[in-house]
Parts: sequence; C-alpha cells; structure tokens
Amino acid sequence: MKYILVTGGVISGVGKGVIASSFGTILKCSNIHVTSIKIDPYINIDAGTFSPYEHGEVYVLDDGGEVDLDLGNYERFLDITLHRDNNITTGKIYQHVISKERRGDFLGKTVQVVPHITDAIQEWVEKVANQPVTEDGTKPQVCIVELGGTIGDIEGMPFVEAFRQFQFRVKKENFVCAHVSMVPQVLCIHDLPSIYRVPILMQSQGILEFFNDRLQLNIPMPPPRKFMYKWKDLAERADTLCKDVTIALVGKYTKLEDSYASVTKALQHAALAAGLRLKIKYIEAANLEDVTRSADPVSYHEAWQQFCKSDGVIVPGGFGKRGVDGKIEACKWCRETKKPFLGICLGLQTAVIEFSRNVLNLTGANTTEIDPDAEHAIVIDMPEYNPGMMGSTMRLGKRTTVFAYDNSVLKQLYGNKERIEERHRHRYEVNPKYVPQLEVAGMKFVGRDEENIRMEILELDDHPYFVATQYHPEYLSRPLKPSPPFFGLILASVGKLHSYLARGCRLTPRQLSDVESDDEIPETVMKDNIVISNEMLTEGKSKSVGSSS
Repeated sequence: MKYILVTGGVISGVGKGVIASSFGTILKCSNIHVTSIKIDPYINIDAGTFSPYEHGEVYVLDDGGEVDLDLGNYERFLDITLHRDNNITTGKIYQHVISKERRGDFLGKTVQVVPHITDAIQEWVEKVANQPVTEDGTKPQVCIVELGGTIGDIEGMPFVEAFRQFQFRVKKENFVCAHVSMVPQVLCIHDLPSIYRVPILMQSQGILEFFNDRLQLNIPMPPPRKFMYKWKDLAERADTLCKDVTIALVGKYTKLEDSYASVTKALQHAALAAGLRLKIKYIEAANLEDVTRSADPVSYHEAWQQFCKSDGVIVPGGFGKRGVDGKIEACKWCRETKKPFLGICLGLQTAVIEFSRNVLNLTGANTTEIDPDAEHAIVIDMPEYNPGMMGSTMRLGKRTTVFAYDNSVLKQLYGNKERIEERHRHRYEVNPKYVPQLEVAGMKFVGRDEENIRMEILELDDHPYFVATQYHPEYLSRPLKPSPPFFGLILASVGKLHSYLARGCRLTPRQLSDVESDDEIPETVMKDNIVISNEMLTEGKSKSVGSSS
C-alpha cells in the first residue's frame, strides 16, 4: 500500500480537499486504484450533530456514516464508495482506545498519547486503506489521507506524531507528504475558472511523473494521447457555457453556502451536463413567510422577487421549526404556478403538508416535529429511529426504493429501472394513513420502500415537474454522472425535459444543447421504430418509450 498524506499550513480551508481529490483523479486516470481517508482532529465522534453553520453540510455515506463534507469531494471526484471508518476523528480514536482499556487489553499499563493513541491512529489508517471502495471489490493501491486543520493546531498534534512514526513503519518508498500552503512550493496552483481544471494543471506540471517515481507505481510513461480526456472535455465545457439557468434554493442555513455543498454540486453537475451555466439564488426560507409576521418587510419582498424570477426551485433537507412555513409557501407557489420544483427530505414533507392543507382542506395538517399534537399528523416520526439520542439515530445510509408507477417521470430519468438505491438521512416520514387521500387528489407516491410502507418519491399530476424525494439524491451525484432528479429539474427549468424524455434519455451533453424546447416538439417522434405522439408527451405524463403502445 502506498500512502499520500496531505497537510495544510497557515490557515484552514486552503484547499487540501481539492488537492487531495485531484491527486486521486490523476492516479485513477492512470488505472491506479485509489482510496481516501479524512482526519478531523475535533473530539466529536462524527459530524452528525454539527450545525451547518459550524462545519458545513453533513455528508451521508452508503453505510449511514455521517461524515465531513470533504468525503463528498472524494466520492464525486473519484467515483468511489467510502465507509464511515474513512472519516477519523479524535473522538473515535479516544473512544476506541478507552474501550480497549476498559476491557483490560493493555494489561494494566498506563495508557498514554504515545504510544497508545498514535499506535491506534496508525492501525486504523492501515486497516481502512485496504478496504475496497469500488463495486468490483478491488483492493486499493494508493491511500490519500487528508489531515484536517493546520499544522501546529494542538488538536492535531497526536496525528502529526502518528504520521511521523508511520513513515518509518511503511518505509520511504511507500509514503509521501504533500503540504498545502498559501506560498508556492513544488507545484503552483494559481486561480482557475473551475475546480475541474485543477487536476489538469497538476498533470501539466509533472505530478504523475513525480508520484510514479517517488512511490514506484510502475505506470507506463508517457501517458497515452487520450489521458484524462473526459476531464479535459468536462473542464472545457465548464469554461465555455453561455446559456444561464437560475435555481432558487430555499433553505434554513443559506448564510453559509457550504451548508448545502452537495446540493449545489449536484445542481452544477446537472447544469453542466445540460450545457447550461448555473446561477443559484440562496433564499432564506423564513423571509418567504407572511409579511404581517415578518420583522423585516424589505427582506420579505426581496426574497419573493428573487424567488419568482428563478427558472426552478429546490427545497433541500433540514431540521427544526424555523423556516418551515416559508418552505411550505415555496411549495404552494410552485404547485399553483407550475414552476419546476424539487423537494428533498424535509422538502418532500413540506410539499405534502402544503398539499394536505390547501387541496385536501386539512387545515390542521402538520409534522409532529413541529406540533406533536397536530390534528392531522401528515408527517410522523419513526419510533425505531428516535431513541432519545441525537447522534447516528436516524434512518441513515443506502436504502432501496421501488417504483410503483410505470409512467413516472423520475423512473424514466433513472433509465426505467424498477428499483434504485439512494442514501437517506431522516427521522420523520409521510404518514401512510393519509396516502390514499393524497393520491386520489393527484399527489402520487411513485416510489416506495421495499415493504411498501415508507413513501420515497412523490410526483404531482398535471405539472411540468413537481418532484420530491425522501432520500438525498445529491450524495450520489458525480461530475460525469449527474443525479437524475437534479437533471430533471434543470431540464424542466429551461423547457427541455419532455423532449429529452421523448428521445429515451439517451442524448449526450453536447447534443443536448441542440434539443428544442417542449413547445417545439413535433407531432410525432420516431424512437426505435415506435411512433410517440405529441399528446403522450404533454403535461408530464409521457408513457414509457419501450411500451407496445
């Protein structure tokens, strides 16, 4: 196993995560199997209980691990599936060592930072580095370890000492340290138009040759002519976009954009695939609430002006009471005005509450998260995931969703698969008791869990694109593989969704820019010798292109 340790100096947030991800991208393009570890020196066990204002978004992994947002960068750049143990914290290490001491594993010895804590760090890194992170189960060849914070922080000193020892443990030819600083050292990474240019710039300065020689990777040199072609093409498209799409993000933590890092990345991936330049308007949900109750009428009017001028709307997940009424207002506006809408987690729940209040006339409809005694508990907590503790007690990680309707827009965007797997992070769900009423009124739950109990996806009849998911599709979005719900939102926002579906969702990103808008769809479209009429494509009800009809 080869190890690359990435550290940072002077200030935090200097770009260690992007540098580490770029290292991995270059090596992966050389057919080297790469894994990643992120070390966070804080004492918390995991990121699950953090406020987004404190540390950015909480990223969720397949196994339900609630981890630092940098692991999202690694998964997106490298297209790998990491595990909860790929995120090491001081809290995890000390908990591990203390548990061993309580069992008597140290045979009565005094437990100290050196050697017991530093040994535990090294053993953890070695163990995790050898775990497969790709579907084929191949053992990684290189492990990239990012040490969070800055060199000199007191919290990080045990980790610095552990890696000082580690270089001798694994031998020089298997270990290299890359220190990221504001002052150029070996590689000069100047400002670039997009992060997709960083791996390309690194490669142009000879980083692959350096790793190949320093770590004895035996990569054939020089690289082939088409080396990193897909990344170069992606970067070129990102730099030459000329048509805009504006999405309003209605959230609770909009003062810190990192709170929605994966959501914004997923929007960027989808817009880039559609050949569009993304503009996001971050709108504080509370500012959309009734102006008579607002302490700041100016913010209310400015928020609604930006909201109404957007091409599409996304209401992401969140917790707590603040801003929920504003999200409900956003759902109502999108439903009534036919504005393209995507709700995620709490976004789905607020959409159901709004529909229950204003279409089913259930005025007391609410979520038990806000009103435990609601007259109509449309959204309820899941007792098995609410034992009274906050950390890691939600429905977390990858779960299966089964499509219940064949004519679902989202099913088509997912390639007409019967079932999909996406990641979850929630403690509340739609009350199954009200599902029949909601569906009769036009809100269809087109995706459900395997037991047909939990509602996973909803779509609204007679709407260009009103979609919401209980799961978090943003976690599995990749630069070269955009998330289907996000891609659908972007296409619907520029009037190209139904023409895209009519062509079987098979167009390449370059071809997509030439697709006509939905109001220009011809009377008939030929697809695999099947004639699809314009009537079948209207109002979001296009039939599966593979059907005999």
